[in-house]
Amino acid sequence: MRGAGRIAIVTEEPGWHGAELRRVLEARGLDPRFVSLRRCRIDLGGEGSVVLPGFEDRLPDGVLVRDVPGGSLEQVVLRLDVLHALRELGVPVYNDARAIERTVDKAMTSFLLHRAGIPTPPTCAAEAPAEARAFLEAETAAGNEVVAKPLFGSLGVGLRRLGAGMDLPDVAACGGVWYLQRYVETGLSEGGSRDFRVLVVGGVSAAAMVRHGTSWVGNVAQGARCEPSQPDPELEGLAVAACAAVGADHAGVDLIRDSAGRLLVLEVNGIPGWRGLQGTTPIDLADLVVEDFLTRRMLQESPIRP
Repeated sequence: MRGAGRIAIVTEEPGWHGAELRRVLEARGLDPRFVSLRRCRIDLGGEGSVVLPGFEDRLPDGVLVRDVPGGSLEQVVLRLDVLHALRELGVPVYNDARAIERTVDKAMTSFLLHRAGIPTPPTCAAEAPAEARAFLEAETAAGNEVVAKPLFGSLGVGLRRLGAGMDLPDVAACGGVWYLQRYVETGLSEGGSRDFRVLVVGGVSAAAMVRHGTSWVGNVAQGARCEPSQPDPELEGLAVAACAAVGADHAGVDLIRDSAGRLLVLEVNGIPGWRGLQGTTPIDLADLVVEDFLTRRMLQESPIRP
């Protein structure tokens, strides 16, 4: 697909992923421009209604979302309002605000996975300490451990593993909400961890890798070593189903195999990174993402604007 289309890449810090997307878009004759949601606004005083820096004369032809920065509740809501409004105005947004809302919120992700019948660990999200403590005590009484995660966290930051006799994390450390999930015992004896990341693009498993963690936390940002995953229809099928359950165009799906060999979906990342995964495959993953965006969103939803 070639033309003079202008694409907004929404990100605060373009970094490696921004450079990869820009490379692929420019190779296709398109005009990518980085946009910070902090500088966007809804302005109903003139002819327009949503104003993006660099697109003051007209809206972009499409939007690739790489980042929704944190902030106060009001700030985050406004930033998502901009993405919602762009879709209402007919601009293809990839992933759109609804999918991002569902995946940035671990409780909603878990709910949607469970509702879709996708195997995922028993989970409790609660504001009342008594309710959260009851889940923790029931799990540990049954011989399980529990992982406490920030509701909006990523990159393996802020995780705590809780066993029998341990109490909940401090309320201030979890934002007043406890998100608790049964710890999945993998049966590994060396003290590390092993899980899987599958990048799903347009309803297809694009690539998958195994992450070997040096501790029980398997994120690449926490030092995990990545290697290609052997083809596994069950793994890939679950990842595709998980992506569909949250309504995402593309996503990074984290899965783990328990000590009994059963696969479970842990998380779905609606703004997925693929730098670690790219090192395990010859497939140009940025090109796959852009191709899906252009052919399945841009061509179907919004022609290049004059």
